[in-house]
Amino acid sequence: MPRYVLGEMFSGPGGIALGAELASRSLSSDGGSSIEHGWAVEHHADTAETYKRNIRGATDETVFTADVRDFDLRNVPSFDAFAFGFPCNDFSTVGEHRGLDGDYGALYTYGVHALALHSPDWFVAENVSGLSRANDGMAFGKILSALQRPGAAVLTDSKFIEFYGADSSKVDPDLEYEIVAHLYRFEEYGLPQRRHRFIITGIRRDIRERLGGGFRVPAPVTPLKWQQKTAREALELDPIHPGAYNNSRIKHPQSVIDRLDEIAPGKNAFNTVFKDPSLKLNVKGATLSNIYRRLHADEPAYTVTGSGGGGTHMYHWSEPRALTNRERARLQTFPDSFRFFGGNPSVRRQIGMAVPPEGAQAVIEAMLRTMEGIPYKWVPPSLDANELILAFERSEQSADAQLDLNNAIAEGDAVRAHEEIARPALAVLRREGQDGSRAIVELPEGRRASG
Repeated sequence: MPRYVLGEMFSGPGGIALGAELASRSLSSDGGSSIEHGWAVEHHADTAETYKRNIRGATDETVFTADVRDFDLRNVPSFDAFAFGFPCNDFSTVGEHRGLDGDYGALYTYGVHALALHSPDWFVAENVSGLSRANDGMAFGKILSALQRPGAAVLTDSKFIEFYGADSSKVDPDLEYEIVAHLYRFEEYGLPQRRHRFIITGIRRDIRERLGGGFRVPAPVTPLKWQQKTAREALELDPIHPGAYNNSRIKHPQSVIDRLDEIAPGKNAFNTVFKDPSLKLNVKGATLSNIYRRLHADEPAYTVTGSGGGGTHMYHWSEPRALTNRERARLQTFPDSFRFFGGNPSVRRQIGMAVPPEGAQAVIEAMLRTMEGIPYKWVPPSLDANELILAFERSEQSADAQLDLNNAIAEGDAVRAHEEIARPALAVLRREGQDGSRAIVELPEGRRASG
C-alpha cells in the first residue's frame, strides 16, 4: 500500500502531523496506506522546536524555522501529500475581520505556490469558520479557485514569478484539483471541544479520475449532544499526573478568585449578577463573551484559543482558577506525552493555534480510505465549493468588464464603447444582476448602451 510523504506549511506544533500519525497507525495495522513526515515550515521558533521534539522523523534538517514569504520551496524534500493551516488572524470572528486585506490574509498563496511547484497527490488545508464571511464571502471563493487551479493562479502572481524566475515556466497551467470544503464541528467527531473549522481537501484531477470516487466528508461519530465528550470526561476520567509537562498553574490575585467563585459553570463575567458589586467588570460586553467564562463540566468545552488578555484563559467549572496549559492541550486532544517548548504564553499560543490531532485524524483517515477505494460513512459537504468558485469568478469577470467599459468611456469614444466593449461587458454584468433585468450603462452625450 502507498506510503505518502507529508510536507507542511504553517505547521504549528504538529497537530496535523500527529493526526497523520494516528491515521496511519489506524490503517496500517490492517495493511492500509500510511504517511511519514517529509518536511515542515513554521516561523515561530518555540513552535518549530515543539514540532521537532514530538513528531516522528522530524529533525533540524527537515523542520525549517522561516517566514514562508522568504522560503524557497525548491529546497524541500520530495513529497506527495501536503497540509497547511494558513493563518486565521484576518478571517477569525474575533478581531478586525480584515480578510484578504489584512497582514495575514494573503498568506494562503504560499500554500498555492507549493501545490503549483510540486503537484502533490492530495492536500488538506484548515482555517476558521469566519473564512466564509471574509470580504463579503468573496475571499473564500478566491482561495478555493486558487487551490482548484494552482498552476494558473501562480502564473498571475507577480510575487511568485519574481521569486522563482525562470522556474515559473516549469509550472503546469492546467494543474487541477477536485476540491471539497466543509465546516467541521469537532465536538461531533468525538473531541471534547466545540471547535468549528473549515477543512478544504483536494485530490489531483488525474488521480481522482482513476479512483472509484472522490473525497467524501466523513460522517460524524458523535452528532447528538448526549454522545459528545464532555470537559469532565477529558480532564477527570484519567487524572493528569501532577508532574505532567506544561501543567503549572497561574497564580491569581484574590479578586480574580473571588470573581470566579461567584460565576456559575458555563457563565461568564458579563452574564453573572455579582453579590459583591466590586467584582463586576467596568467594561461593556456581550453576555456571550468568554471573559472569565467557566467551563460546563457536562458539556464539551468552548473553543480553546491562543491569545487574549486577562480573563481569557478558560476557567475550571468547580475550582476558581484558569486551566493549565496541559488541561488546554487535553481539550485539543494532545496526549500528555506531547511536550510543548517555550514559556507559558508561548505554549498557550501553540496549543490554541493548533489543529486538534484527533480532528485531523478523522479527515486524513477519510482521505487515505478514498485513495485506497475503501468505502466509509460520509455526509454531504456544508457548502458547494464549485458554486462558490463560480460566484467568485463571475464577480471577477464583472469587475473586469466594468473596468474596460469605464476606460473606453473615459477616453471619450462612446461609439467604440458601445460597439466593441459594452455588449460583451454587459453580458457579463447582467449575470450578476439579482432581478434578472438587463443592465444599462450611461455613456457620454446621453447615449445608453444595453445588451
